[in-house]
Amino acid sequence: MNAKDIIKKQIKNLEIRSNKLVNEVFAGQYQSVFKGQGIEFAEVREYQIGDDFRAIDRNVSARHGKPFIKLFAEERELTILFLIDVSASQFFSHTKNLKSEIAAEVAAVLAFCALKNNDRVGMMSFTDRIEKIVAPKKGKNNILRIINEILDCHPVGLKTSISLALREINQIWTRRSVVFLISDFCDSGFSRDLRITAKRHDLICIKIEDEREKEIDNIGLVEMIDPETQETMLVDTSYSAANFKIASKNFDEKIDSNLTRSGLDIINLNTQDSYIPPLIKFFRNRQRRKLLG
Repeated sequence: MNAKDIIKKQIKNLEIRSNKLVNEVFAGQYQSVFKGQGIEFAEVREYQIGDDFRAIDRNVSARHGKPFIKLFAEERELTILFLIDVSASQFFSHTKNLKSEIAAEVAAVLAFCALKNNDRVGMMSFTDRIEKIVAPKKGKNNILRIINEILDCHPVGLKTSISLALREINQIWTRRSVVFLISDFCDSGFSRDLRITAKRHDLICIKIEDEREKEIDNIGLVEMIDPETQETMLVDTSYSAANFKIASKNFDEKIDSNLTRSGLDIINLNTQDSYIPPLIKFFRNRQRRKLLG
């Protein structure tokens, strides 16, 4: 079986699993959380006592010499965008599932939820450059193309630039969308762009980690390679093991703090556990907040 046949089999299996999860678990939750979240301009009418004065359309009011307000209607269809990190660190795992494969599975489940609700789905993959853009469209074929682009990815870049991806998505898609940023967030200096994007879009961060990246065994001198910089270094693990674990914990806490301060929803996943419970928890938390207003 050649590489293309393997990818086709992966996509088919992923489609079957995703549809099963959508039908049995996520479809109703997706609809209750996301449908009707977007609004679009409908019409203007004359101001009435009790109307919100902040909705007054100044241009129309000036032309008619009396106040008019803008009326908005809930959008029946949404645009779902996946912002996928495909840098070198995504192709690591000490389990059978790479971080990139987890990203593909989660994107597939969410995309098939969107398909069931007739929403548009698009994707942008990135490293330290924009690797691939799939324009938002309806239909299963577009979703299968997105899954294929994630699984059969051959990025030019190795490093990660979340800021670049966020700035690009803000320039290309100005209409408010639901954006799932899927990454291990092994980057820095993106807090400002994160906040700007969160104001323009409904931004949800999906953080995928591998526990093996957080610790090293005490096995003496080991030659290690950074997958994103390709830098080779000789590490004394007998000295570095404890310090590495502390540094890794501090880095994780800093990233989580940046995301939390931005007021974003965060879905924490790892390669050794099922992504289903964290996704269910996310939907339930969003639904609870929606009910509380």
